[in-house]
Amino acid sequence: MTDHRLWAREAIRIIEADFQRSADTHLIPLPLPGFADVDLYFKDESSHPTGSLKHRLARSLFLYALCNGWLRPGAPVIEASSGSTAISEAYFARLLGLPFIAVVPASTSQEKITQIAFYGGQSHLVDDPTQIYAESERLARESGGHFMDQFTYAERATDWRANNNIAESIYSQMRFERHPEPSWLISSPGTGGTTATLGRYVRYRQHTTRVLCADAERSVFFDSYKSGDRSLQLDCGSRIEGIGRPRVEASFLPHVIDAMVKVPDALSLAAMHYLAKRLGRRVGGSSGTNLIGALIAARQMRTAGEAGSIVAILCDGGDRYATSYYDQDWLTKQGYQLQEVIEAVTACVERGEALPETILCEGI
Repeated sequence: MTDHRLWAREAIRIIEADFQRSADTHLIPLPLPGFADVDLYFKDESSHPTGSLKHRLARSLFLYALCNGWLRPGAPVIEASSGSTAISEAYFARLLGLPFIAVVPASTSQEKITQIAFYGGQSHLVDDPTQIYAESERLARESGGHFMDQFTYAERATDWRANNNIAESIYSQMRFERHPEPSWLISSPGTGGTTATLGRYVRYRQHTTRVLCADAERSVFFDSYKSGDRSLQLDCGSRIEGIGRPRVEASFLPHVIDAMVKVPDALSLAAMHYLAKRLGRRVGGSSGTNLIGALIAARQMRTAGEAGSIVAILCDGGDRYATSYYDQDWLTKQGYQLQEVIEAVTACVERGEALPETILCEGI
């Protein structure tokens, strides 16, 4: 066996040992007083060792790269990211003793930059968010490293049939609930990999569950889903960190999604603040987006006379956004006045009232 094969074998053992030391993430019920026949749960991915849903993805990407022979001892790992995937990849790179460089938009929260550094990674800031891909390729080429490219490989690196993926975990945890087979699974798109896993799994296991993808305001995923045009592009990045993209990523698979909504950023942030208050701890902006998606699904179920359950993804914790989404001065400077919007979210959850009509919907 070659030295490289021996190194890769040991690297895989290290990653698998780390996995065995980690417990599954929690499934948290969130009562909806305005929807008596609908049970809502949040899959709390913030309890991973690196604090977000992207821990699962980073592990899968490293195993995929190792089994493909793409990683080498001492060679840098480079990733384009809005921050959370980079944090998780820095963690796994440190486990394997590999240098790690995160190529992130300059607008990325300082808390995320600090966490990347905590795990031994470097942050390479890019002013134009649309250039993180090209800059990552350049760094990999010049350093002799490997560009992990989560946006291409997320959907194929994850074992969507089993291996305790997020979908399998949800169904296992739901088996003793009042409605064990969810009517809807709700996820926002970053790479598109999570919705791909959810959509493939429910088809593979022959569930009747539908998958709703809740997109951010400054993103092309919803418009591509509606039009079928994968060439759409924006010249700016999403304001909800971790989700929404300026181009249609390769891992976004529209045919495994049953419905999509496009949520205004102010509504995502208002829902984030409401959810944080209900849970007693901070959550990220993408979790607010997912709450809005869940409420739209709940209203659809009530209109159709359906009783059942909904599971949404709680993507990460909110401490990463202490100086942005949870800072009133920052919100004011960005033009966000959230109090009335938070009241609208509260009225929907507590009394089942309609959300603002600015939400775009397709398939629901």
